[in-house]
Amino acid sequence: MLDALPLPHSFESRIGTALLRRATVDDTDAVIALLADDPISAARGDVASEEDRPAYRQGLIEILAEPSNDLLVVELDGAIVGTLQLTSIPGMARRGARRLLVEAVRVQSSLRSSGIGSAVMRWVSEAAAPAVGASMVQLTSDASRTDAHRFYERLGYVGSHRGFKYSVPQG
Repeated sequence: MLDALPLPHSFESRIGTALLRRATVDDTDAVIALLADDPISAARGDVASEEDRPAYRQGLIEILAEPSNDLLVVELDGAIVGTLQLTSIPGMARRGARRLLVEAVRVQSSLRSSGIGSAVMRWVSEAAAPAVGASMVQLTSDASRTDAHRFYERLGYVGSHRGFKYSVPQG
């Protein structure tokens, strides 16, 4: 399903030409570092510890093996500086509309406000969603991420729902 995405995709940012492409298992460490670079993710346990590496690697393998999922990375000058996960969701609501879910959007903290995130999110709404037949792009953002909320609103996203999560106890 997501193999229809127009990738790889080059784009300009304020700091140079970047490349958006599908992740590979070889990108595991770079993606882990991006998650750990985010204080909210780090507070949830994404601290890039070596003992967690096998779990992250397995997660990436499973994402890449599932046709309705994809993990993308942004390269700049040969280094991975951004990532996001996409999931195509068929639905019954809205007359059977397909949605494209965006998760775990991260840009290296030192490169935020460089135009990378804006370019990637525009590609999601203008190229990726139409390529997979999605009529809506949706995402959730932690309630404490007020800067991210302004970022998404500036791109035309509307804070229309209140999300809920339940953490399943691990036995």
